[in-house]
Amino acid sequence: MTRKRSITAAISIAAAVAITMAGCVGGSSSGGRQTLQLWFWGAPPQQQETMQKVLVDGFNASQSRYTLQVTFNNAVDKNVQVALSAGKGPDIVYGSGPAFSAQYAVQDKLADMTAYAKKYGWEDRILTPMYQSGTVDGKLYSLPNSIEDIGVFYNTRVLEKLGVAVPQTYSEFITVMDKAAAAGLYPSVTGNQGWKPVNQNYISLFLSHVAGGKTMYDALQGKIPWTDPRIEKAVRASADFYQKGYLGGKDYSTLNFDQSMQLLSQQKSPFFIGPSLAFQFASNYFNDKAGNTADLGYMTFPTVSPTLPTPYYTLGTTASLSINAASKDKDGAAEVIDYMMTSSFAQEMNKTWPGYWAVPLKNFDLKSADYTGLSKPFVDSIKSTIKGVNDGNYGFFVGTFFPPATATAFTDIDSVWLGTVTASTFLQNIEKTFKEEQAKGLVPPLPEPAN
Repeated sequence: MTRKRSITAAISIAAAVAITMAGCVGGSSSGGRQTLQLWFWGAPPQQQETMQKVLVDGFNASQSRYTLQVTFNNAVDKNVQVALSAGKGPDIVYGSGPAFSAQYAVQDKLADMTAYAKKYGWEDRILTPMYQSGTVDGKLYSLPNSIEDIGVFYNTRVLEKLGVAVPQTYSEFITVMDKAAAAGLYPSVTGNQGWKPVNQNYISLFLSHVAGGKTMYDALQGKIPWTDPRIEKAVRASADFYQKGYLGGKDYSTLNFDQSMQLLSQQKSPFFIGPSLAFQFASNYFNDKAGNTADLGYMTFPTVSPTLPTPYYTLGTTASLSINAASKDKDGAAEVIDYMMTSSFAQEMNKTWPGYWAVPLKNFDLKSADYTGLSKPFVDSIKSTIKGVNDGNYGFFVGTFFPPATATAFTDIDSVWLGTVTASTFLQNIEKTFKEEQAKGLVPPLPEPAN
């Protein structure tokens, strides 16, 4: 599953489930329709209901050739890996991002979707960096289901109790966290319990906000090494941020996003630093029933480097959608993906499931006035992110835009945070890993940011 949730099943159980499920690819169903399978992470019941109504029922009613079935399972990443390795698995492959799909594309486990992109006009419809992130050697193998930024959720009541306003600058942001710590609160809440790739959020944030998108772009193009002083400065800055307790303090390794959002609602901290997808966790604790929806605010992460514009974004995606090379009905799988790459789908999904379905459309024409609850600020945040992308004011999320082994190597950034490896040694390993993947053609083509 994606980096936002913990894997709750043991690998042996996951493998058994995958093998059991693997035979369901490309089957017949009643009424002469072909059955299409999508395995998805174990979303909460309310969100499963939304997916059933908007995606499954909506798609099935939109045509008469296919019947889509979605299976929810918390060990979906492991299940998919086992199934793909055996030449089986679901028709539509859900993964934790383009870096996930790239490793299977080069193994010929995923279908080339370039012809479908031309048929449906995906390249014209999808934001350029997001479309290109799913390409390998000029061919399309995945599309992101949603875009995201890494920002700051805040509790207005906590800020009021601390006697401070919503921070506008990075220095003001640090001052508020220090004041919160002095008051016995968490400076901010977040954590990687059960899902270590959460680390990618924070190294991506500092690479973007300290080194800048242009520097990241140059490193990804091989124009500069990953040991460049600007990149090392960003790595050191992330370690300093962690060591000062600004990432959940001593509880970083024992908190996850859901627990962190609960602590934010309980006024144990002024801030939750994390991806905009965390709106889906926020809705569990900030809602009409609790009567505290208005207490939650969201802002872009304050720009760190004085040489970068404000606001500045860390562009990423929540997950990726691909077609299984072993699927017996690739046309049907492509039709499902196309159904999800539309404004109408995004409009309906975001009514009750904010955070996870910011479909990466160039024309993201959702209007916050049409929504209630947390869907309102989420829609505004995504429209702001898209404007930032169009203006070129963004850096790159590691798990979306970096080749797979390099993304995995960056996941170990906590070795620098904990002081077991120096920033210099860490980046030497990154450079070695990246060069090997660059030689294999695993770096996706990317548009160059303006800053």
